[in-house]
Amino acid sequence: MTSSRTAVETAVEPTPDPRRWRALAVIAVAQLMIVLDITVVNIALPSAQKDLGISVGDRQWVITAYTLAFGGLLLLGGRIGDLVGRKRIFLIGLLGFAGASALGGCSVDPVMLFAARALQGAFGAVLAPSALGLLSTTFRDPKERSIAFGIFGAIAGGGSAVGLIAGGLLTEYLDWRWCLFVNVPIAICAALAAFRLIPDDRIAKGRRVGLDLPGAFLGCGGLLAIVYGTSEAESSGWAAPEVLGCLIGGALLLVAFVLVERRTTHALLPLHIIGNRNRGGGALSVGLAVIGLFGLFLFLTFYQQQIKGYSPVLTGISFLPLTGALVLSSTGMAARLMNRVPTRNLVVPGLLLAACGMGWMTRLTPGSGYATTVLPAEILLGLGMGLVFMPCLSLATLGVAPRETGAAAATINSAQQIGGSIGTALLNTIAASATTAYLVGRNAASPAVVNAGAVHGYTVAAAVALGILLAAAVIAFLMIDHRPGVPVEPGAGTDAAPGAARSAQGG
Repeated sequence: MTSSRTAVETAVEPTPDPRRWRALAVIAVAQLMIVLDITVVNIALPSAQKDLGISVGDRQWVITAYTLAFGGLLLLGGRIGDLVGRKRIFLIGLLGFAGASALGGCSVDPVMLFAARALQGAFGAVLAPSALGLLSTTFRDPKERSIAFGIFGAIAGGGSAVGLIAGGLLTEYLDWRWCLFVNVPIAICAALAAFRLIPDDRIAKGRRVGLDLPGAFLGCGGLLAIVYGTSEAESSGWAAPEVLGCLIGGALLLVAFVLVERRTTHALLPLHIIGNRNRGGGALSVGLAVIGLFGLFLFLTFYQQQIKGYSPVLTGISFLPLTGALVLSSTGMAARLMNRVPTRNLVVPGLLLAACGMGWMTRLTPGSGYATTVLPAEILLGLGMGLVFMPCLSLATLGVAPRETGAAAATINSAQQIGGSIGTALLNTIAASATTAYLVGRNAASPAVVNAGAVHGYTVAAAVALGILLAAAVIAFLMIDHRPGVPVEPGAGTDAAPGAARSAQGG
């Protein structure tokens, strides 16, 4: 019985493409550009804010416009890749991203920069799920899949810190605009390489199904309303009618989205994908973990530059230990253990390590030393995130039918980007409110008092992020139960091939 099954699987399993490792390099470059661009602007933000006259309340939109458009459109972008071919969408995403980056670098006012960042996010939304989908369909062998996803997971987490270093170099030695211009040659070169190395997977027009436009409208509208309401709470207060209206309206739109997806024959997000406890738990874990990661990047950037007086380059370099710890954890530990231990045994300890790092951040003061406070927090957070990202990214597409790989990839990407968007808005709001409360009754004209108030806001936000990471650990423990050698259930309504089921055993 075993031998006949092996023969059948061998017959249906395609021969590995000899170009697959070079294709991985192209996919990795595209993913690095996407993740890097979220944080490369963080370092440039103080300079851009001064140059374009962006207010303190609006500065977060340089980040949020990108992550919101990205996260809101990922499901649509992933589904389009499934329907017309991931290679074609991958190329369109790369070239569109290059154009949007050029537009942002030429910005003459805040509105133009916000619009360019949103456009970057929109093209990134078609690029990212195609990249993860191509990776999943290219690497079927469990050992090769572990290596490929280890590299991809390291980039997904560590790319953010690389962006801070690149942003510091570009801002200090050129201009903040080059943090956007730099994407143009990278995207064009990646597109040329992808055209040659990635096999064509175009789908004939007669075999395509329609797009779920009502689902796209409801899903994107709901997420947009929630993030906008969260960001407006900083200036208007949580009880303001417009804030409550956005939050409640967004929640209702998302409920309507689920109801529509249950009934449509060509759902934007087939609910069995997230209905699986492992994929759903992985997506929630990543989304919540990113809140903590983005919070650290946002507040430490301003702390290092405005409180400690670091240059943009030195600020970027100060994040190197986090990058090194994350790469070591993802490729050195998670990739080696993924096929040996239950996924829960990687993700839960990873989230607890990250929570310890965030807890260390709550001890921050204006006079804290880098080696005694910032460095330990970075190392703990990096080691923890490496154990979270890589297994969850691999888990996202295990057992999924090839025709739904893009939607599954978009789900985990959506969780990551929406977590970053909501996290940035939420933690920025909490920090600003805490700072304002701290300054009441104190001498706000004193620089020392102002600095103390700012750091107080950062530590309050870090405490909230700590609670979120602990909640993520509980969710991961309760929901993720995948073990090596046991396929992830594809769910009702899929047509996962035997080869797909076999590849699931590597997770």
